[in-house]
Amino acid sequence: MRPRSAWTRRRSSVPSKLGPIPEPTSAAVTRSMKGNRGRDTRPEVELRRLLREAGFPGYRLHWKKAPGHPDIAYPGRKVAIFVNGCFWHRCPHCKPPLPKSHVDYWQKKFDLNVERDARKTAELEGAGWTVVTVWECQLQQEPRSVIARLSRILDPS
Repeated sequence: MRPRSAWTRRRSSVPSKLGPIPEPTSAAVTRSMKGNRGRDTRPEVELRRLLREAGFPGYRLHWKKAPGHPDIAYPGRKVAIFVNGCFWHRCPHCKPPLPKSHVDYWQKKFDLNVERDARKTAELEGAGWTVVTVWECQLQQEPRSVIARLSRILDPS
């Protein structure tokens, strides 16, 4: 007997604010969803590379001592950077469409994601941190302006 995967265990045993997780509409959807990561995403890795090239190494990744565990944290400067995927965090710039199936589930999921992001930002700002959100589309379309904005925050002199 083969052990159940983490995905199978998660789907069946974790109570969710969203209600039951809908069944995937195809094998392609299943593969796609299994490929999504929470850490070390392409935009996050790209931003880290750009920060190092711009002369800003020394960051902490998903630093547990900072409220909200930002993707990139500069503890000495109290700067927290979140690298948000446009689809999952509902980018205000490119406004990605909702999925066509299970719309109620996805709308609730996205609303909870946006609410959680706002809560994390407020918690960090309340603790005296500067919070920067970098959107996936900004990083793809205008990486130089993203780095310029971060440079002004990280090196204000």
